[in-house]
Amino acid sequence: MSQPPVLRLESSPPTGVTAPVGVDTTRASIARVYDYSLGGKDNYDVDRVAFEQILRIAPRQRDVSRMSRRWLHRVVRYLAGYAGVEQFVDIGAGLPTALNTHEVAQLENRGATVVYVDNDPVCAAHGRALLERNDRTHYVLADFLEAGTLLKNPDVLQYLELDRPIGVLVCGLLHHIGDSLSPAPAMRELIERLPSGSYVALTNFYDPGPEDPEIHRLARKLEEAFTGGVGSGWYRTRAQHLDYFAGLELLPPGLVELDDWWPLGRIERDRLPEERTMRGAVGYKRPALLRFPGT
Repeated sequence: MSQPPVLRLESSPPTGVTAPVGVDTTRASIARVYDYSLGGKDNYDVDRVAFEQILRIAPRQRDVSRMSRRWLHRVVRYLAGYAGVEQFVDIGAGLPTALNTHEVAQLENRGATVVYVDNDPVCAAHGRALLERNDRTHYVLADFLEAGTLLKNPDVLQYLELDRPIGVLVCGLLHHIGDSLSPAPAMRELIERLPSGSYVALTNFYDPGPEDPEIHRLARKLEEAFTGGVGSGWYRTRAQHLDYFAGLELLPPGLVELDDWWPLGRIERDRLPEERTMRGAVGYKRPALLRFPGT
């Protein structure tokens, strides 16, 4: 009988951010709570209790997790297929689950390279054991907020070619980074280092404010439940979301509900209130206009 892979844990990267939960089973972990919301088994009682508190406010919150995965799969299909992107960085990748980024990308393009990144040593260890099944799939322990951005990190750069477009996926991460840690400037610095022709795909918790009082009230309650249960999970405005895309051109249909994002046509289905508390978009880094002498 084959033996299960040995998980070797490293220390979390020192970025000044609150250390990830890792192997601590007395505190809820963002990655494990998300795993539980998708029906996974890599979670503990403390994670299940935290998510059950959220379900008391939003009974269909599991549908939000499933919707987010569908969105990620559509985006990767679009980028690896129609857009021709051949290298991806999935930031805040979390624990492996069903149909991961590299599986979708490599169905569209067998030569696509995917670099998963997370600052939780447990996620990195599981990722390396379960996802690194070919020479174009890698899992790196690193932090989105590290100095110089991930595009200066040699552990990430060794798998990328910075003279070719990159598809950057930051799904469900920024809403777990507090305002004091400046997620928008960190995104701008990352975008500045991306080669022309690259794409950035983001999803985040959303608060519509007074334009939709019902969803605004739900967002406020959910934020309280998330920040109380797992220590983070802030619902931000449309303007704050758009700030993450500074320097990029949004692909149609722009910043929208997740099931509205698909360039080949809107997905027609009834929307749950919980699903309306998420927004997503994909930005494109257009090449600079060529300038000629005398023009």
